[in-house]
Amino acid sequence: MLTEQEKDQIRHEMAHYEDPRAASIEALKIVQKRHGWVSDEQLKAAAELLGMSAEQLDSVATFYNLIYRRPVGRHVIKLCDSVACHIMGYDRLRERLQQKLGIGLGQTTADNRFTLLPIPCLGTCDHAPAMLVGDDLHRDLEDVSKVDAVLEQYR
Repeated sequence: MLTEQEKDQIRHEMAHYEDPRAASIEALKIVQKRHGWVSDEQLKAAAELLGMSAEQLDSVATFYNLIYRRPVGRHVIKLCDSVACHIMGYDRLRERLQQKLGIGLGQTTADNRFTLLPIPCLGTCDHAPAMLVGDDLHRDLEDVSKVDAVLEQYR
């Protein structure tokens, strides 16, 4: 179910486009911003508002890797797994994160504080390896001991 405020925000975004379906990503972002992720029920309600099927909107949601279709932790860590990051120490960085958090890729810590996800590229190859925690970009992490200080910022 969507709140009236969410519906109003989605309608506002739809007004910017000739085809209301063009506002699908913005609609998903509106729902996710309020709930942290997009449930099946919320997706179905948003799809109805946009004039598309739930399956069509789900295909948008699952293609766009910044939309979460299941609950995530308070802080989502997106670990860049680009070629540049692999060359500069991706494996060591991933292992350190997994060791410190006690989770694997795609998992959330037991206290729901962190979710660790891979992302194809963060666009900062000249400062690889890199990761994003929420909206904060952390670069030049070839010295994996820096990970401890980064994680402490989000405790």
